[in-house]
Amino acid sequence: MSRVKALVLTGFGLNCDLETAYALTIVGADVERVHLNSLAQREKRLADYRIFVVGGGFSWGDDHGAGVIMGMRLKHRLGDDLQAFVASGGIVIGICNGFQVLVNLGLLPGFEPGVLRREVALINNDCGNFRDQWVNLIGNAASPCVLTEGIEGIELPVRHGEGKFFAEMDVLERLERQQQVILRYAGADGKVAGGAFPANPNGSVADIAGICDPTGRVAGLMPHPEAFNDWTNHPEWTRKRELARRSGTVAPREGDGLKLFRNAVNYFR
Repeated sequence: MSRVKALVLTGFGLNCDLETAYALTIVGADVERVHLNSLAQREKRLADYRIFVVGGGFSWGDDHGAGVIMGMRLKHRLGDDLQAFVASGGIVIGICNGFQVLVNLGLLPGFEPGVLRREVALINNDCGNFRDQWVNLIGNAASPCVLTEGIEGIELPVRHGEGKFFAEMDVLERLERQQQVILRYAGADGKVAGGAFPANPNGSVADIAGICDPTGRVAGLMPHPEAFNDWTNHPEWTRKRELARRSGTVAPREGDGLKLFRNAVNYFR
């Protein structure tokens, strides 16, 4: 069986490409890290891949707002290619800054096929500062999202200053009605955060941490799944190892973040 080809975007301040490529490689993808200019100049063709990832970082230093310049560059240089890629069955993933890019580009929430329109925003955290912490998340079993299939709860790190998800009420209602919310911030008890800080680290409306388009193949999330690729990434891994030893079980070697990438790769198998 041929390996699924994945493209991880690089350049202009994106800085999580190595971890993202590593995570995709672990779950069986054939990964290339490709600079934006190589796509824009057609040295590389998006159509030659099945998974396209815009990862975390600070593209263009977040000038004019997080992900704004990268989003506009993609829209005006690669907009047609991106829409053709989605229409052909490809998967697009935006993580943190990548989520901000997809929102500004208008690929998410993607209510109308073939239309790139900005309808939601990721704005400054309510707390007024950058958040670097681990969060609990609840998956939406009713969502069509490929990435979160089978994920009821997961713990991942966040690190952002502009991560508050915001949308007008009619857009929120449509997202809820069409089950396009894929992940919500939760407390340690596994219940939705209800806006409470720091379980909801940024003040996102309805505790929204990630959304997808109606196809379920375009998704964006603020938490970093690539940053939990091994269980030793977790700040409490030694404690969890000892608890597993005392209970007579074996702690998993993989980090839970790989579940999302494995879902993406397995979709094509």
